[in-house]
Amino acid sequence: MIRHDAIDDDDLRRLIVTGHIRYGGNRRLRIYGRLDCASGKRMKRASRVFFGDAAEAREAGFRPCGHCLRDDYARWKDRPADAASGNRR
Repeated sequence: MIRHDAIDDDDLRRLIVTGHIRYGGNRRLRIYGRLDCASGKRMKRASRVFFGDAAEAREAGFRPCGHCLRDDYARWKDRPADAASGNRR
């Protein structure tokens, strides 16, 4: 996980272009989504984090965005209660 406020904009662009960063997330809400998600573009820089892949985001305790990752969100929402890791609302 890379915090947006801890990385230079040029380094961030390079990591996105090379494919090392593929998802963004809101560290306060613990939600991750695609970089082009309209919801993600509205968040504050201090709250934004970046991930290389969805597995990294899930391991960090983030859930999929209901806007840009609808199928993943539906699977997350419908998972059995005993498989919930404490971040289900």
